[in-house]
Amino acid sequence: MNVGKILVPLDGSALAEAALSRAVDIVRDCPTASLLLLRAAEAPVLAGGDPVEAQVEVVREAEEYLEQVAARARAEGAPEVSTSVWYGPPAPAIVEAAEIAKADMIVMSTHGRSGLGRLFLGSVAESVLRATHTPILLLRPAGAPVAPAHRGADREKEVAGV
Repeated sequence: MNVGKILVPLDGSALAEAALSRAVDIVRDCPTASLLLLRAAEAPVLAGGDPVEAQVEVVREAEEYLEQVAARARAEGAPEVSTSVWYGPPAPAIVEAAEIAKADMIVMSTHGRSGLGRLFLGSVAESVLRATHTPILLLRPAGAPVAPAHRGADREKEVAGV
């Protein structure tokens, strides 16, 4: 697969930024590749507040954050890095940005939640995975528990407590 553009969604967390170093490794090995750093931004809606002012502020903060991260990526060896801020929820923003930018790959991290944690908190990574046709390199944090896959009689014994 020839990788031209790699989309890296970032939310400001160390977990999300962990995917950046992997993406930089890929572009260093593929001189024609470039990075597109993406941040989805949404302003909280406060009663009586000016929603436009809040929206402008979160977009400005997202742009500043992405420029700092882009500078780090360039210092780590990524020759071509661009940034983009999308206003809206993360999963749809990632899917739409990948499509419009014609990204060849999405590189992103996941919390590795399962069970009730994923049910109640949702999973941006899972939503993106289900909604895009763009290949995804999904990275789990070190130390995240890995749930074993159980099938057939082994699963029945576990449920029964045998």
